[in-house]
Amino acid sequence: MNPAPNLVLVGPMGAGKTSIGKKLAERLGLAFVDCDHALEMRTGATVPTIFELEGEPGFRAREAALIADVMQGRDQVVATGGGAVLDPANRQALAGRGFVVYLQVSVAQQLERLARDRSRPLLASGDKREKLEALAAQRGPVYAALADLCFHADGLAVATAAERLQAQLASQWQRPEAA
Repeated sequence: MNPAPNLVLVGPMGAGKTSIGKKLAERLGLAFVDCDHALEMRTGATVPTIFELEGEPGFRAREAALIADVMQGRDQVVATGGGAVLDPANRQALAGRGFVVYLQVSVAQQLERLARDRSRPLLASGDKREKLEALAAQRGPVYAALADLCFHADGLAVATAAERLQAQLASQWQRPEAA
């Protein structure tokens, strides 16, 4: 049992962090924070625009500042961006105040879910399968090392995934009482 004031979802793009996260927050009576959306609200610019104007390093710096702020809160389901775990300070913030769930999904499932999505800067050009496989090889071990729980989301409808994840969390995660 890992008591933590927040539930954090990590994993690759297309794993369902946002859709499952929203449903799970609703089921648990928690606030939902999508880090990419919160960053867009904070900056007034879309993630692709930030990438275009500031490059990935600029985006990652903004993402790190946001994660540091968000993780000071409590009683939240926090959906991170897929690359947020690359920054050691982000990993420390996420693990320090969050029960971290790695939503695992196959590259085939990602391709299916992202087929019509044009908002992912890292998939804007080139072979999507190759890029997703390279990202999985780089990030998968980081997700797994950070996770308190690995949850297989492949092929599950959002409601089913949220229900099954909630059942697993019941025996593994407990929110501490507010001080």
